[in-house]
Amino acid sequence: MKIDLREAKKLQTLKGWGTSACWWSQYCADEKTAEEIAELLYGDTGLGLNIYRYNIGGGTDPDNCRVKNPWRVTESFYKYDREKEEGEYDFSADKTAVSMMKRCLDKGNVDTLIVFANSPHYSHTSTGQASGSLLYHTCNLPMSNYRKFADYFLTCTQALIDMGFPVKYVSPINEPQWKWGGSYVWQEGCHYETEEMIAVYHIFAEEILKRRMDVKLYGPESGEMMGLTPEYIKAITADETIMKVMDIFAYHSYHDDNNPNIRLDFKKEIVEKYPQFRFDMSEWCELPNKSHTKNFKGALITARVIGQDLIYAGAESWTSWVAVNQFSINKEDGNDYSDATITATNDFSEWYVARRYWGFAHFAKYIPVNSICLDNGYFPDKNNDFNVFSFLTPNGETVTVVVNEGEERAFTIDGNFTEMKIIQSVDEDFLSEVYKGDYKSEITTPSNSILTVIAK
Repeated sequence: MKIDLREAKKLQTLKGWGTSACWWSQYCADEKTAEEIAELLYGDTGLGLNIYRYNIGGGTDPDNCRVKNPWRVTESFYKYDREKEEGEYDFSADKTAVSMMKRCLDKGNVDTLIVFANSPHYSHTSTGQASGSLLYHTCNLPMSNYRKFADYFLTCTQALIDMGFPVKYVSPINEPQWKWGGSYVWQEGCHYETEEMIAVYHIFAEEILKRRMDVKLYGPESGEMMGLTPEYIKAITADETIMKVMDIFAYHSYHDDNNPNIRLDFKKEIVEKYPQFRFDMSEWCELPNKSHTKNFKGALITARVIGQDLIYAGAESWTSWVAVNQFSINKEDGNDYSDATITATNDFSEWYVARRYWGFAHFAKYIPVNSICLDNGYFPDKNNDFNVFSFLTPNGETVTVVVNEGEERAFTIDGNFTEMKIIQSVDEDFLSEVYKGDYKSEITTPSNSILTVIAK
């Protein structure tokens, strides 16, 4: 198989890589651990991420909360007195999460800070809870409280800005199409019908303009690539006020890990039809998660999805779901099925890097912001087990990431190159420099491996 990079077509320019601080950062209190994790994610020796997602939580009423897992609720800056039916702000709250955010920003690589919400504050909801309505697929935010939600969220945002955090984007709605709430709840969440979402966004846009805030709307964090996504983008573009403060359409690429064709559909039906937007893939993890944290398959799937989201779907940035999640031990096989790049106990007394971190690293460490995606002419066959993704970096290097989920395979990379470096990961051996020297066109990739090939 031959990849001819002399014929590669230039595609979109990358705006970067990121992850979410929800919900782990509020529990990472030990300074040594916090520093090590910050470096792994945002430091120059780690992934060097430039996008940070901070969660403005819905808060927890201790007498009216159905979410039992403390890692699925968030401390709020707004302290509500249920008896007095009034509240006050305390911007010293959520201090561990805020401290982690500052630590990560101090690494010097973050240029995009997004604040987002899974739910309005519980005091604004119909149920008095931040975990959704008592009925599935029913909005938990009464229309009478739309502006209260906007005031709460933007007041918190302005407080963060006043603290010195350079917030660029506000994302008040997350995965509006999912049912949220009902008889079983497990985290903060809120369902919105399309017209409800637009009404909320419209008020947010009005308030951003009224307050002259130097932030933009970000969203709608659609929970899947297609589904209701075409309806959402059509409704957003029809509202002139929203469009004054919204130029990024953010979506999640869950549920289609093995379907590169749906990414082509997304690019054709959404990206190419709405050139006024930048398209950010703002959340992904393997879902359902079948790869335990020490299974290299998780790294292979992560790398494959990243490449396909960028090259086939046209994403301009790629952000993983939570950077850290709790140990999730399966009682039958004893393995940890945490879905994050790092996995930890609730108090971070134990933690380690999951295999999927290295799949992310093959892109984020070697393909910097402002690199250009390339169409190298390759598309996987029906087995989807061999993928090749190419990029042109700002300094003129060509980086090709090869994800081989099958048997050992040889291929060639043709181009006007004189030097080459190859970084390889296989199970138990990550980011090893296996070649550095003169350019060679023929390369062999081992079974179940990821290569990053840097040519210049």
